[in-house]
Formats: sequence, C-alpha cells, structure tokens
Amino acid sequence: MNLISGIDVTAGALNAQKTRLDIVAQNIANAQTTRTPEGGAYQRKIVSFETELVRREGGGSLQGVKVAGITSDRTPGQQVYNPQHPDAGADGLVTMPNVNLAYEMVDLITASRAYEANLSVVKNARQMAMKALDIGK
Repeated sequence: MNLISGIDVTAGALNAQKTRLDIVAQNIANAQTTRTPEGGAYQRKIVSFETELVRREGGGSLQGVKVAGITSDRTPGQQVYNPQHPDAGADGLVTMPNVNLAYEMVDLITASRAYEANLSVVKNARQMAMKALDIGK
C-alpha cells in the first residue's frame, strides 16, 4: 500500500477546500460593496470542483479533486431604496450585492469541515507510516 499517493489525493482536496474558504471569505467581506472596479455591485463568486487523475508510482491512478473554476453568480442583487447613497440611481434605488450571509455561513462551515476531514486523513496516514516504520525495526 502506497500512502504517499493517498496523501497526494488528499492534498488536492485540501487545496480545493482552501480556495473555497478564501472565496467564501471574499463574498462575506464584500456583502455590502455596491461599487466595484468593474462597475456595479459586487457579484457573489462560486467555486466549482472537478475530478482529476493522480498518477501513482508503479502505474495506475487515483481520482482526486481540483478547482475547475471560479465564476460569478449572475443572480440580481436586491434593490434598496436609499436616495442619499452615492450609488443610488435617479429613482433612489441602490443595487446591493447578491450575497446572502446565511448561505455564505453554511458554505463556510461545510468547507471548514471538509478541510478538517481531509487534514485528519493526512494525519492518520502519517501515523500509519510511522507505525509501519516501527514494525520494521
């Protein structure tokens, strides 16, 4: 049994979940941003994953996960009446970002738990490798 290839698969999952955590944090930080350099209100970002083949030593491969892309959620943001806001239109409406903090918190918790689970796999693989070395002494 090759523990290194298993850790390679888990490392890919750790990187993917770290990216997801970063994007969720960016969404939360911009939940009230009504003006971006691109123009308009901030658009929520979404991370999508895809499987990838991880080559094993001695032939064969394992399936891992990687970030396929980061896209903008095109759902329109809520219109809020605030004529004093600098980004208000002629009708006094301000387009807010399409970020729902409840959804972002759920994403944050699930990404955090997935990261912790993958980290646990790495720790257990390390312990198994250390035990195997102890047996060989």
